[in-house]
Amino acid sequence: MATNGGIIGKSNKTSFGKCTVTSKTSSGDITLQSGTRVVQTAVIAGGGSGSQAGAGGGAGGLLNQEVNICGSIAVTVGGGGTSTSYPNVTTRGGSGTNSIFAPGEPNAITTIGGGAGGNNAGGPTPACGSGAPGGSGGGQGAQLSGTTGPSVGSGTACQGNNGGTGQGTPSPANHSGGGGGGAGAVGGNAPGPSVGGAGGNGLDISSDFPGTPNCGVYAGGGGGGSRNPGTAGAAGTGGGAAGKTGSTTPSTTGNNATANTGGGGGGVGFGPGYAGTGGTGGPGIVIVKELNKASGVWSMQSQFSAKKQGTWPGVSIAVGFLVIAGGAAGGASGGSGGGGAGGYRTSFGTSGGGGGAESVLSLFKGVHPVTIGAGGASSSGGCISGNSGNDSIFSSITSTGGGFGGGGNVGGGAGGSGGGADCGAGGAATSNQGYAGGSSNSPGNYGGGGGGAGSVGVSYSSGSTSGAGGNGLASTITGSSVTRGGGGGAATYNGTAGTGGPGGGGNGYRQSPVAAGSGGTVNTGGGGGGSNEPSSYAGGSGIIITRVPGSITASVAPGTNSIATLPAPAGGCKVATFTVSGTLTIS
Repeated sequence: MATNGGIIGKSNKTSFGKCTVTSKTSSGDITLQSGTRVVQTAVIAGGGSGSQAGAGGGAGGLLNQEVNICGSIAVTVGGGGTSTSYPNVTTRGGSGTNSIFAPGEPNAITTIGGGAGGNNAGGPTPACGSGAPGGSGGGQGAQLSGTTGPSVGSGTACQGNNGGTGQGTPSPANHSGGGGGGAGAVGGNAPGPSVGGAGGNGLDISSDFPGTPNCGVYAGGGGGGSRNPGTAGAAGTGGGAAGKTGSTTPSTTGNNATANTGGGGGGVGFGPGYAGTGGTGGPGIVIVKELNKASGVWSMQSQFSAKKQGTWPGVSIAVGFLVIAGGAAGGASGGSGGGGAGGYRTSFGTSGGGGGAESVLSLFKGVHPVTIGAGGASSSGGCISGNSGNDSIFSSITSTGGGFGGGGNVGGGAGGSGGGADCGAGGAATSNQGYAGGSSNSPGNYGGGGGGAGSVGVSYSSGSTSGAGGNGLASTITGSSVTRGGGGGAATYNGTAGTGGPGGGGNGYRQSPVAAGSGGTVNTGGGGGGSNEPSSYAGGSGIIITRVPGSITASVAPGTNSIATLPAPAGGCKVATFTVSGTLTIS
């Protein structure tokens, strides 16, 4: 007699049918099987080119994610970068271009093209010796003794790694370039002045995508080159190209990365006397596996547990987002600074501070809390700084409240965007959320504007006009373009007050003759304008907007918040707008 009633046991299994894997090597549409609702994607961008002066190219960014689909699927496949050729030693080669899964949709996945390898760091333009940033960064170019400034190319978090460093000596003239970064490892540092760094290894995704090209290994970095005689750096696994030693002629061409792997091109060393042309980066690829057709076997116990937790069939929902924190209040004194805008983070367009779009969130069905950051409150009194804004939070995304505007000869506060100064330095901004506030050298008369999501607050150094607030950023996540996240303008005693930045920033106050300023606009994260006695101007509250595929059922609470279904061409996606704290329920 079975002790468990025969309900939950090892022999109770559930199986799905065979999977379908599609590899796309050029931009266009992917046609899915009828009934497909969830796909596993590998999105690999084009790799960067190698350098004619040693450095290997960085691999294209790689993301392997499970997402819900929204309408038909279009993909953009990034191209590989091409190098400059001798005698051009004043510019780097070309970085790879981005690959995009479902561009324009809330579940869009964008990977960043690999960075080009750095050129001759000791040449007429030393800065071009730096590896370019990208999905993975390009290697540092050949270094000569005493050369300063050039750096390795930086990779993009969760997509790739940094490039490696180069080496060199002026006498005897030796040099070697760093390897390009790969999706799985950093680019190798040049071990010596005549030995190039190895390219960083890529990633093996064959277990998720069986039967794909290149044995399922992608996004390897290019090896660094070296002067002749010397030893070039090895290729990174996953399509990266090996480096080359230089030649006595200007015709040496570097090794090209493997096509449709996102690999980085190989670097080429000097001759002596000559440089060649770095190898090209490999074009990217987009791979899609239709998960609802995927093979798999789950025990009944696993199913029971997952259902109890509300995670069966364990499929995550792709949720796009715009999360803006509360803007800060401006200061209160004769030349007080404007408040900084709230931090601005999004998966749909451009994030604040010059940051790119972040990856969409992958959330399970259920209830998800939403916290709307309040704007920095007005405070009474004279010669005082404003109050900073408050954070907005959705899932793993936190946007930082704006930094206060300075008052009473105080600099601006740090925040999502920095506050403007009364006298002193503007406040620092949070990386990829906003810009710094403006500074001022005029105690008590002219201030600096608060930073915005789209630009720095304007500083004051001379003249009769206080600094304006930094610009906000426009977003089309709701289907129409709306600008938010403007910084507050600074106050003045008897000059011209600074205007608020577009996107809800408040105007500054003039004391003599009186001209009123304003606070930040509600639900824009705008900074409040600088003020004077008896009180400061408050910052605008934040806002959170989410976007899910049309096939998903979603609701919001409380009723003050709203949800709408977008018409074509947005594919019926659902957009929830939160102006107060509440919950998003996905079912």
